[in-house]
Amino acid sequence: MSLYEHLTSNGPSGFGYGTTAEQVTAGLSLAGKTILVTGCNSGLGLETVRVLALRGARVACAARTVEKAKAAGASVAGETVHFACELSDPASVRACVAAVRAQGLRLDAIIANAGIMALPKLKSAHGYELQFFTNHMGHFLLVTGLLDQLTDAGRVVMLSSSAHRNAPKEGIQFDNLDGRRGYSSWANYGQAKLANLLFAKELSRRFAGTKRTANAVHPGVIRTNLGRHMNPIANVAFGLLGPLALKSVPQGAATQVYVATHPTLATVTGEYFADCNVAKPRADANDTALAARLWKVSEEIAAAV
Repeated sequence: MSLYEHLTSNGPSGFGYGTTAEQVTAGLSLAGKTILVTGCNSGLGLETVRVLALRGARVACAARTVEKAKAAGASVAGETVHFACELSDPASVRACVAAVRAQGLRLDAIIANAGIMALPKLKSAHGYELQFFTNHMGHFLLVTGLLDQLTDAGRVVMLSSSAHRNAPKEGIQFDNLDGRRGYSSWANYGQAKLANLLFAKELSRRFAGTKRTANAVHPGVIRTNLGRHMNPIANVAFGLLGPLALKSVPQGAATQVYVATHPTLATVTGEYFADCNVAKPRADANDTALAARLWKVSEEIAAAV
């Protein structure tokens, strides 16, 4: 398939690379639904909030500060509620969980959208490499903390990335989660995104026998402030690619909105999506033993922080 065909064709779902979040929800009413979105205040998160609210959902906006969450909510037309959730700070995540519970919100979906990418130098939080801790552990604490608030047919959507393919060959370096034995901005970002994917797969297995679903998505390559930590040379290359291959923000938000809301996916679980269609991740993303080990280690980390 040529690049042009890839950019303009649709897959079995009827949607594809160029589909926008508005297009995947065309004709849908989300009235009566409540959906939580992390990283609500910019980029894909803000577009996700806008489209969900446009279709009638009440959106629980979570950002690093409640002020940022309120600003995001105020910028869209529709009903929003607002929470502080700094994913690198377990106290903040737990406070967010407590606040959602206190408001009695029943969540029809959780879209784990927030994240950091390709930090040029090793940074840590609570003794763990920051990308792993923020992107995986922050969402692990949030999602597992909110499972009691998830509706009987609730959906969990984890933002992974095709960059999960850049993870180390062993998948998750359990003996190097602090990064001190070796750190690479893209390999460690890939590890974090593989962790998001493995978490969705394991959560799906734990949902067996229920109507709940858990899936992971690759949004596409989009120029948002997620890339603010990249080195200048990488940013220049990113910019040059833009007119050719980068998705717009409305296109980038499409897959997570589709997986979180579309009626045809009510029973689809444990999958990896790209361009609004089921895609094939790297082989060890389907390793049940690896996913189970990651869950166990994550529980141990959560208990200690």
